[in-house]
Amino acid sequence: MSEIVFYTNPMSRGRIVRWMLEETGVPYRTEIVPFGQPMKNEAYCSINPMGKVPSIVHRQKVVTECAAICAYLADAFPQAGLAPPTMDRADYYRWMFFAAGPLEAAVSNRALGFVVPEDRRRMVGYGSYDDVMATLEKAVSSSAYIAGERFTAADVYVGSHIGWGLQFGSIEKRPAFVDYLGRLSQRQAYQRAVELDNTAMAALQKTA
Repeated sequence: MSEIVFYTNPMSRGRIVRWMLEETGVPYRTEIVPFGQPMKNEAYCSINPMGKVPSIVHRQKVVTECAAICAYLADAFPQAGLAPPTMDRADYYRWMFFAAGPLEAAVSNRALGFVVPEDRRRMVGYGSYDDVMATLEKAVSSSAYIAGERFTAADVYVGSHIGWGLQFGSIEKRPAFVDYLGRLSQRQAYQRAVELDNTAMAALQKTA
C-alpha cells in the first residue's frame, strides 16, 4: 500500500498537490473524488469535514489546505530538497502564505465581482487587487524563483495560482508572470502532473 493517499479531483486545486507530490518523487495512491454527493458524503467528510479536495493521509494523519500540504510534504521528504534550510525560510514562508492569503482572496473576490470600497480596504488583508498584483510582480521578478535562486515548494504553490489565473483571466497577463510560469512549466514533475491530471479528467468526464 502506498505511504500517501491523495484525495483529489482533476478539475480542482488538487492539481497543486499533484504537482507537489510529483516533485517529491515518493509513491502515492490517488483517490478521485467526484464533485457533488461523493465529495459531501460521510465517508469523505470523515477525512475532510469541509467536503473539499485535496486532502492527503500520511502516517494516519490528515493534511488539508494546499499551502499546508505543500509545506508538509517538503518537510516530510527533505531528500527532495523542496524547502530551504530552516534559517533561510523567510522568503519561502512569506510568499507561500502571501499566495494562500492576500493573493487567493483578491483574485477570488475579483472573479466574483466584489470590489472592496476604497475606504474599507484596511478591513481586508489584501487591501486591493492592484496592490496584490504589483506586489506579486515584484516578487517573481526579483530572482529566478520566488524564494531565491532555487526551486522550492513555494514555487509549486505560487506558480499554480499564477498558472490558473493566467489561464482563466483572473490574473493580469503581465510579462513577469508569463516568464515565471514559463520557467516552472519546463520542470519534468510539472509536466508529469499535468499529464496525469488531464488523463484523470478525461476518464472522469467519460463516466459523468
